[in-house]
Amino acid sequence: MTDTANTAPPLIAALAEAHATFAQLFEEARAAGEPDPTAMAIATAGLDARPSARTVLLKAHDERGFVFYTHLDGRKGRELQANPHAALLFHWPRVRDGVQVRIEGPVVLVDDAEADAYFASRPRGSQLGAWASLQSETLDSRETFEQRLAQVEREFDGRDVPRPSRWTGLRVRPERIEFWYGAQYRLHERWLFEADRAGEWSKRMLYP
Repeated sequence: MTDTANTAPPLIAALAEAHATFAQLFEEARAAGEPDPTAMAIATAGLDARPSARTVLLKAHDERGFVFYTHLDGRKGRELQANPHAALLFHWPRVRDGVQVRIEGPVVLVDDAEADAYFASRPRGSQLGAWASLQSETLDSRETFEQRLAQVEREFDGRDVPRPSRWTGLRVRPERIEFWYGAQYRLHERWLFEADRAGEWSKRMLYP
């Protein structure tokens, strides 16, 4: 699961339109006062095919895909290593008459330089928390976690906090992007952009 996005073929018109549409709607969500436009649900599944979903935050998006960060040893990290495919969902109810964006595709790791740069930009408390948390493992008490955090604070006192090797970024490289526009009487407007097996993108409208 490595990022080979830099060797991907050039964008074609439909994919370029999809990315431009997402960027426009994302800015509209900011302007509309959405509580957190970067919040997105991500659904994953392990080899047992049992889906699980949670909310994460979008940290970057461009023609290569949509990036979020996590511990690889947490549940979603383990599932994405076993089955590197994910579905994302943005819901911006304050944009127009309500907008959803659905994204599906394979998942790759960002390179170390990109992950290091993002980790360095985080507040120090968040950096320390990444070291203290054994994400998704059983915790016997809040006090145990606070003790781990205090230990990490002492360990890195007076120096920069490096990125944990198992904490990194994941990029969802879209194969399907759907824009759902709300309308009265549930007569919604839906546009699907998708790639075929040859990587050629197309655009079509769906029934609501």
